[in-house]
Amino acid sequence: MANNPGAKKAIRKIERRTEVNKARRSRVRTYLRKFEEAVAAGDVKVATAAFVEAQSELMRAVTKGVVHKNTGSRKVSRLAARLKKLATAA
Repeated sequence: MANNPGAKKAIRKIERRTEVNKARRSRVRTYLRKFEEAVAAGDVKVATAAFVEAQSELMRAVTKGVVHKNTGSRKVSRLAARLKKLATAA
């Protein structure tokens, strides 16, 4: 357990940051789920709108440090590929 004041403060900071990051990660997952639902429904217009929102939210998570840059780019790339596949099939 933390004994000195600096370590106790670090623990408090980590707890606050963890709560914020959980909320951000949850927000990203929500937008990804909305995109997945739109793709499953087969609606290109809704899926396109959901893709734009999901991409924006993912890149925002990258800038906030919740997700690594390469992870965000990989996820966006895969979403774009799925959207393109859906658009060509329709």
